Amino acid sequence: MTPSHILPAISNSLGHILAAAVERLAAAHVGSPRMNAEVLLMFTLGCDRAYLYAHPERELTSAEIERYNEAVARRAMGVPSQYITGHQEFWGMDFILSPAVLIPRPETEHVIEAVLPLARTMPAPCIVDVGAGSGAIALALAMELPQAEVHATEISAPALEIARANAARHQLEHRVHFHHADLLDGLLKGSFDFVVSNPPYVGESEEEQVWLEVRKFEPRSAVFAGHDGLDVIRRLVPQAHLALKPGGWLMMEISGTIAEGVQGLLAGWNDIEISNDLQGIPRVLKARR
Repeated sequence: MTPSHILPAISNSLGHILAAAVERLAAAHVGSPRMNAEVLLMFTLGCDRAYLYAHPERELTSAEIERYNEAVARRAMGVPSQYITGHQEFWGMDFILSPAVLIPRPETEHVIEAVLPLARTMPAPCIVDVGAGSGAIALALAMELPQAEVHATEISAPALEIARANAARHQLEHRVHFHHADLLDGLLKGSFDFVVSNPPYVGESEEEQVWLEVRKFEPRSAVFAGHDGLDVIRRLVPQAHLALKPGGWLMMEISGTIAEGVQGLLAGWNDIEISNDLQGIPRVLKARR
């Protein structure tokens, strides 16, 4: 099959190829088709968006067209663009990704925003990110808090490799201590000021409400947590209570669906607070040991 069979275009110019890709993605009901087409073309050409706008007449080579066609075809099938490009920005940092890890999302930055004001009052806070995935939370905190001791746990060995690669990429490999562990297994009790996590919290009963590309392509164990979405959090809360110093903080990303259920698991905790994201959805839970 030749490239033209996938993306019919009037010419090989950047502008025409891009327009054809937008049309193809729109026909496949991909959200934000132009943005996706531009991201994939920037990835293919190794350029920025300003270059796309400034050089619509630029002729693509047959090899570039073939690579772009392949990327657009995968996106049209639902593969997230982040898994195609292998990159995602989070907290102003570029993270490499693979289908072994959850794609970091802007909502998770609210967790960072919740930790920083408290951590900055401490001379040397000790923090652990539970279920680190790509390492986004742990590395963002390590970058923002040079005085902190940062740990990260991850049960998935392939995910842990991605997290370590991201640490090296941002020259933070000596700042973050990675542990191949199930939640907080094997970590010292009473040693942390913060237990931070973006755990899986979607219930299997909600599966049909989750975007198809999330259900189909992102790691299921990082998204779903039993029938009601609380299976992992039920285990994490008591472990966090043991791992934290007196007065230490548990901070988790949650959703509105589980907010009430999580609060029911926090008997004996203090200063429990849930804050909303920019859409007004309960997003970050704070609780003090």
